[in-house]
Amino acid sequence: MSNLLPAELIRTLDKNGDEIQSVGFTRFGFDSEVPIDVLRSLYLRSHYVVTASANHAPDSDVKEETDHARFTQGLNAYQSKSIYHPDTQSISYTTLSRFPPVKLLSPSGRKRILITGGAGFVGSHLVDRLMLLGHEVTVIDNFFTGSKTTVSHWVGHPNFELVRHDVVEPFMIECDQIYHLACPASPPHYQFNAVKTLKTSFMGTLNMLGLAKRTKARFLISSTSEVYGDPEVHPQHEEYWGHVNPIGPRACYDEGKRAAETLTYGFQRQDGVDVRVARIFNTYGPRMNPHDGRVVSNFIVQALRGEDLTVYGDGTQTRSFQYIHDLVDGLIALMNSSESRPVNIGNGDEFTIGQFAELVRDIVEKVQKEDGVTLSRRVEIVYRPIPTDDPQKRRPDTTRAKESLDWQPRWTVRMGIEEMVRYYKAKMAEGSI
Repeated sequence: MSNLLPAELIRTLDKNGDEIQSVGFTRFGFDSEVPIDVLRSLYLRSHYVVTASANHAPDSDVKEETDHARFTQGLNAYQSKSIYHPDTQSISYTTLSRFPPVKLLSPSGRKRILITGGAGFVGSHLVDRLMLLGHEVTVIDNFFTGSKTTVSHWVGHPNFELVRHDVVEPFMIECDQIYHLACPASPPHYQFNAVKTLKTSFMGTLNMLGLAKRTKARFLISSTSEVYGDPEVHPQHEEYWGHVNPIGPRACYDEGKRAAETLTYGFQRQDGVDVRVARIFNTYGPRMNPHDGRVVSNFIVQALRGEDLTVYGDGTQTRSFQYIHDLVDGLIALMNSSESRPVNIGNGDEFTIGQFAELVRDIVEKVQKEDGVTLSRRVEIVYRPIPTDDPQKRRPDTTRAKESLDWQPRWTVRMGIEEMVRYYKAKMAEGSI
């Protein structure tokens, strides 16, 4: 373990200025609380990568140990130690010698949980939380946008199963809860094959609702703020029906999710399926694909590489951003509550894209300065034409979530971005990006 002083370890303050030491809570008879340090050891440096080279000095070994300790905070016994060879751009992986400790639950308290799209950005964080809590988790994913590496640290665990499967085909399993997250969610991915995206939204939801009906499992679908389209109501509440172009380039995703919600409530009314609908607003965090075209990952990677930040449009369009841990808290709270109406899960802190670009630039400079990186120049913000049907405003009205779930975001945008900057910076050092 490194000789780092406690003050040098990564510490995070919430919106009230209190240190965040754990995420989750015990609510609706379901305990979802886990220490933040344990989660960080799984995603900030999930593989302990040591750089190998002919002139690799002992001092650099010490620095790598020290940097690594900032992320793992003494939990590196539960990590694989891989070796990165920069001269050949190759990496040698090892399997875990020991899994992270998970809660030991009684059979009556341990749930069998199916997560579709569980190898994706949101799904993998949900997997980490539910595994650490001691539940049995099965992930199905076709790996179109997901990656095995996001959940590979659980492969082989007796409580975990990973299946390569496309939800447009039926899937049989026994389960108590279904988190249906499977669907590409970024414009470059869902526009790559619009028909397939629409098929995934409809057929995938149909198959999973059929499974829920047969097994009497509770079903949660991850819907989206895109069901509101380019809204004429601000902020958007759950009773707003939306303003969507049904034939535009984003329609395959927007209308696909709207149809999936219709199907979900059809099964509730017709067959008595116990359903939950989460309308997720812009979310960011570690494990986001750096090449999927989303504004947060775009800005951070560009700034870390010393490239100018690209803003599409004049930068006055607004977005609200929530950190991944807040979203996972919201999903688990909704699943285990009695609220069957649609619920917005998002952060009400609204930024213009121009303001957000400046914030990311400032935080990247702060992290680089702390790590002793000398900047050759300050990155600029450049403007490009705005894409078709890009919404001008997007901010959730989360009154229902606060009242029904007792849920509200804890992470400030600044603290979440700083953690994400460190994640991407570590990935670049490992040669993963």
